[in-house]
Amino acid sequence: MLFAPALVLLVVTTSAPLVYLLWTSLMRIDLTMPFLSGFAGAANYVKMGSDPRFWNSLLLTLIYTTTTVVLQVVLGLSLALLVMQIPRGQTVLRVAAILPIVLAPVVVGLFWRTLLLSPDFGLVDLVSHALGFGSHAWLGDPQLALVSVIAIHTWQWTPFAFLVLLASLASLPPDVFEAARIDRANAWQRFRRITLPLLRPAIVIVVIMRTMIALSAFAAIFAATGGGPGTATEILNLYAYRTSFTEFNLGYGAALAVVLLAITLVISFLMFRMRRGR
Repeated sequence: MLFAPALVLLVVTTSAPLVYLLWTSLMRIDLTMPFLSGFAGAANYVKMGSDPRFWNSLLLTLIYTTTTVVLQVVLGLSLALLVMQIPRGQTVLRVAAILPIVLAPVVVGLFWRTLLLSPDFGLVDLVSHALGFGSHAWLGDPQLALVSVIAIHTWQWTPFAFLVLLASLASLPPDVFEAARIDRANAWQRFRRITLPLLRPAIVIVVIMRTMIALSAFAAIFAATGGGPGTATEILNLYAYRTSFTEFNLGYGAALAVVLLAITLVISFLMFRMRRGR
């Protein structure tokens, strides 16, 4: 009885919307042609097989997620290892690392769009001019736009990986490393044989959390590019949004959201299994 109110609240706020989403994905709900609305069964899911825009958004989602997660883990671990060599001033660096995380993704997208990636006036464009590479439409070129939104996401969330891995490094037992030094293990051997295995749980947790966030990324990309130019940065989440609230095809948009949910659950399940060492 004491647990019932929390359980009911959880079911109402999470499970009920998911059930409604699943039901909507089985319906044909197109507000531009409401007279054709009705039960569609698996038609929305079958439609994805011949939808080139779906496959393009799925590919962009995989590229975006894989690239950002790898960059965040590699850069975060590198920064954590570097900061561990600094005996003083770690508190200041930790506070500075928190700043990009606390910013709203919409603010981050607008910040990069107006101050850093704006042609001719943005900081990145000024550096490009100084290096002799000329001006570029960083968010207007289909090839550069995807690289730009990857850079935006990586900039905002690398500090999260950095802080988690820094805390994990600080908690590692020093006697193991002392024993390795006595056994004449060099820095690379200590890193590969001791540091990485001990950091495995923390790295897996960072990868899981960052993967789930990257798969559902929306606000920063929407603020920076709106999914454009064209469909150059239209990841699956943005495609579902555009389909539902721009093209008013709510049934197909719900099916796209269900597919994204299924992909997130499968990837999360596989990664949680990776937490256990061999």
